[in-house]
Amino acid sequence: MSLRHQIIALAIIPLVIAILAITSFITWQSANLTQVNIATFEQNMLKSKETEILNLTHLAVSAIQTTYGDAAADDQAAKAKVAAILASLDYGKDGYFFVYDYDGNNIVHPRQSFRPGRNWLDLTDPNGDKVIAELIATAKAGGGLHQYKWQKPSSGQVADKLSFVVGLDKWRWVVGTGVYLDDVYAQTAAANASMRASIKSTFVIVAMIAVPAVIVVFTTCMLLTFHERRMADGRLKELTQRVIDTQEEERARLARELHDGVSQNLLGVRYAMDLAGRKVRIDVNDAALTIERGVEALNGAIKEIRRLSHDLRPRVLDDMGLTAALEALCHNFQERSGIVTEIEASGFVDRLKPEASTALYRVAQEAFNNVERHSGASRLAVRLWSDSGRARMTVSDNGTGFGDTKASDAGGHGLGLRNMQERMAHFRGLLLIDSTAAGTTLTAMMPKSANLQPRDQVEAA
Repeated sequence: MSLRHQIIALAIIPLVIAILAITSFITWQSANLTQVNIATFEQNMLKSKETEILNLTHLAVSAIQTTYGDAAADDQAAKAKVAAILASLDYGKDGYFFVYDYDGNNIVHPRQSFRPGRNWLDLTDPNGDKVIAELIATAKAGGGLHQYKWQKPSSGQVADKLSFVVGLDKWRWVVGTGVYLDDVYAQTAAANASMRASIKSTFVIVAMIAVPAVIVVFTTCMLLTFHERRMADGRLKELTQRVIDTQEEERARLARELHDGVSQNLLGVRYAMDLAGRKVRIDVNDAALTIERGVEALNGAIKEIRRLSHDLRPRVLDDMGLTAALEALCHNFQERSGIVTEIEASGFVDRLKPEASTALYRVAQEAFNNVERHSGASRLAVRLWSDSGRARMTVSDNGTGFGDTKASDAGGHGLGLRNMQERMAHFRGLLLIDSTAAGTTLTAMMPKSANLQPRDQVEAA
């Protein structure tokens, strides 16, 4: 895939995933809400049915209470009168009262004439529930509700029925009535269908809003992406040119140092040796003095080579660590420039990776060069410490500063500051610059990710 196609894919895939996730979440949430609402609706309907049959049973018991209360346990006339009263108390097509004795024999059943006089204790419904036995057990326990399947008189179909029964213990009778629940379930199904239709319409509305919004967001993201890509390409070209310019500047500096320093010293040594060779034939004492001067010139060349080597890569940084390298840098800087230089590193614990130590050293080195060339400072202070395991370094001077710090933060004051910022950014660190007429303070902050891992620290030790 080309870079352009990769950018388009990276822009489209998250949007598609987000749309699918949002749509799925809305659908799931709506379905859950629908189920909760329907369950609540069904429970309310069942509660209403329970209250209805409870009240009807109490009315029936009230209607027979006088006869039942005055009758004896074997009063057949009273039993026949109560049975007649209960048989007449029907309501609607499917509303009636039924009576069984504790042995399972049916006494009253207005809608199914084949049941009275027969024993139904072993009767089971399609779910395997022993209906009459359960109703008798419920009545003996003090009365209550029981749900089972029973043939609906008006349609002849088996449907769910909820009954409430009470016991007439003196006569060992079970009196009860019930309601069929198929109308409750029908209303629940209708509510379910209505809710699903509402979810569907909501989904359509969300889609009508989301799709144009996604298109707008996608278009905006693509425009921003291509704009950022153009900016990144421009910055990459600028960075490449800066690297080339830096290389050329470094080569020019080394060539100048070699020509003006080492080359001149070595040339002086050669002239001294030639002069000593001529004088040794004439006057040995004069030759010895000339040789001493040649040795001094040669020592100067050696020092210059060492200085150049130290500038390129200080050995002390690899051998003794960052603190020792910065102390040597401060000492050499003070000798070369005459600026009083102090370093304080008592609170520093060196856990940095070698590359991060090099970056901090180069930042200090570049800061020293800026102080020497531009600040006019008479004093320079370096502080190196650790803050919660994070390396920190400040370089402060009492020079003239360079004005707007915001501009300097943006890299607007020369290649040196940009190089320092890029070195810190490579490790996700920060470089802060506070410059006023009273001086400049540069603060370099490394993150914990620039530290060696514990295993690497043990190996390094």
